[in-house]
Amino acid sequence: MINETYSSFFKELAKNNYKEWFHANKKRYENDVKMPFLNLLNAILPTLKQWESKIDEDSKKALFRINRDIRFSKDKSPYHTIMKAGFSSGGKKSELPGFYLGIDAENIHVGGGLFMIGTPELKKLRYKIAENPEVLLSIVQQPDFTQNFGKLKGDKAKRLDKELMVATEKTDLVLNKQFYAMSEFPLVPFYDSEILIEEILNHFKVIRPLNAYLNEALA
Repeated sequence: MINETYSSFFKELAKNNYKEWFHANKKRYENDVKMPFLNLLNAILPTLKQWESKIDEDSKKALFRINRDIRFSKDKSPYHTIMKAGFSSGGKKSELPGFYLGIDAENIHVGGGLFMIGTPELKKLRYKIAENPEVLLSIVQQPDFTQNFGKLKGDKAKRLDKELMVATEKTDLVLNKQFYAMSEFPLVPFYDSEILIEEILNHFKVIRPLNAYLNEALA
């Protein structure tokens, strides 16, 4: 289970984010961080598979690398200070709706929806929203959704096709380039607790109607 040793590793990594330190503490990473995180994914995956059968059952395939891509970044720190996983029927990096989990030294990040989308698919989705905005609004304005995630998130475009601009009078979600929800809450209360599994799945359950809508719109 995830506990204080998990947090301690990331707190130390934040102060020593270089290869020599990481390699010297590789066993700690494997035993205190990666293994408990994968165990958590393994506990979550059976339920996700029931919801979406095409999600891969191999937890390692959902895991994002701890190594950062620093090629185009001003920050040259080689490692992330968070473990991240993505669950989607197209894989963790697909342009399909899915679920997201991240846990750093202090917080749990749970969300889902559509993080990446190509231009043709985005146009199709926008016209779907414009056709009947109330359907998407009824999902993201549900009390369970707003209580857990607040508002639907995503970068917004400044310009749209003229025929789409009319729909912005009903909802500015037509302007979105992404359609996702994200919640953050403290990790400490869930140290060594099976309740963490239930809490994550409860958040994912609230995401399900959003993912179903997005999948149908993109089909």
